[in-house]
Amino acid sequence: MPPAALLAAALLVSGATTADAAPAAPATSVFPANPYAGPPGTATMHGDTGSSDTTPLAGPGAGRLSSKLNGLLSACPTVLVGSDDYPVALCTPILGQVPTVHLLDPHSGASLASLTLTKGSLLGGVYAYIDHQDRLVVVDGSRSLLRIGHHRDDAGAWRLTVDKSLSLAAAVPADDAVTGLSPDWQGRVWFATGGGVVGTADDTTSTVRSTRLPAGERIANSISTAPQGTAVTTTHATYLLTAAADGTPRVSWRQPYDRGSARKPGMLSWGSGSTPTFFGPTDGTDYVTIVDNADSSVALKVYRTSTGESVCSVPVLLASHGPGSENSPIGAGRSVYVAGTYGYPYPAVPEGAGDSVPASAPFAGGLSRVDVRPDGSGCDLVWDNTVRSAAVPKLSTADGKLHTVLRDPLIPGTTGTSLLDPYRYAEIDPSTGKVLRSKLIGIGALYDTLQMAGTVAPDGAYLQGTVTGVLRITAD
Repeated sequence: MPPAALLAAALLVSGATTADAAPAAPATSVFPANPYAGPPGTATMHGDTGSSDTTPLAGPGAGRLSSKLNGLLSACPTVLVGSDDYPVALCTPILGQVPTVHLLDPHSGASLASLTLTKGSLLGGVYAYIDHQDRLVVVDGSRSLLRIGHHRDDAGAWRLTVDKSLSLAAAVPADDAVTGLSPDWQGRVWFATGGGVVGTADDTTSTVRSTRLPAGERIANSISTAPQGTAVTTTHATYLLTAAADGTPRVSWRQPYDRGSARKPGMLSWGSGSTPTFFGPTDGTDYVTIVDNADSSVALKVYRTSTGESVCSVPVLLASHGPGSENSPIGAGRSVYVAGTYGYPYPAVPEGAGDSVPASAPFAGGLSRVDVRPDGSGCDLVWDNTVRSAAVPKLSTADGKLHTVLRDPLIPGTTGTSLLDPYRYAEIDPSTGKVLRSKLIGIGALYDTLQMAGTVAPDGAYLQGTVTGVLRITAD
């Protein structure tokens, strides 16, 4: 589709409006369950180890929406739930910024127990996952791979403990930090560092193997694992890696992308902001997708997982005029959804991220849907709008809705941001991009969801991290 036609299609849906009609059900995500991860939809920040950002759980029901902010005096980017239904949050306190794990009450969201970890880099310790034994797996600032369990003592009190630990110091330099990790189908833990090291760790044999990607390529987001291998997107290219017999990572394919001329406002690195997403109509792993960082407009890039062959490159986020996304795309069936973050006012960026060009910009937002054609010959933009998502949206294949939090401007009709902006939980129709219903959850900086991912809990509650704690959104 030529650019003019894409722009015309974008203008067909140019804003978020309220509607009462039920959405058409999206294609069911069939990403395979990883035997070494927790339940699909709640095991990782992006739902599963393929980072599909889908969930098989239905969100809040049709009743009256309500929300409660459980204040933890911390930013909580990761809220996961194991098979025992207990949420586990990985948070960074405002004071001291020492990563802290919280076990949350599944009914109220209150903290039942906490455990502090060794402090590392800004993004170190942000990404974690729940394993098949309901333990949080994370790498702390000492470069140790930890499995953190939650246990009840004889008096009924909960406690969090490090049940297993393996040092990665032999593979991770002292001036580096792990930014992403995910288990493979053999039980190894893959990890990637900001400096471009990719490795595997087997904490049953204490074996650690690693390789370094080309000099100058940094890894600023998490990684994704599927039966075919591990997808890693650096600040220059997307890779699929597999492991040799001894666990040493090796590159199966590499696809460079347009990283633009500089970091943009609303981006945390100079390059793609995507954790790569596996998706597809046959087994949920047919394709890998990211969003590039081209200067004038960004494009969704789709590759065949088996070969790395390019399927398409489609301009997205056209209606919002916001060329940038720090969020992982959502992938379900043949459909991909992209939320824009251009201009989002992050309070801090990682060390070495570089200055943004321009120095700042209004928060543009934007949400786009792209479908891969049934014959795999290319992709088409289905809709494109100006919805301003302030969080990583999640697609429920159970209720057929996109769930997220919107950040509205203090002055309607503008694109600026302020410390008094209102925030709304919203459910969006994936077939049209229109907001089906929404609920004000708070006004002001305490409710800033800072482009963090939400999680649908087994009881339907939507758990959303903020800069001060965890929101619990429910329906009566």
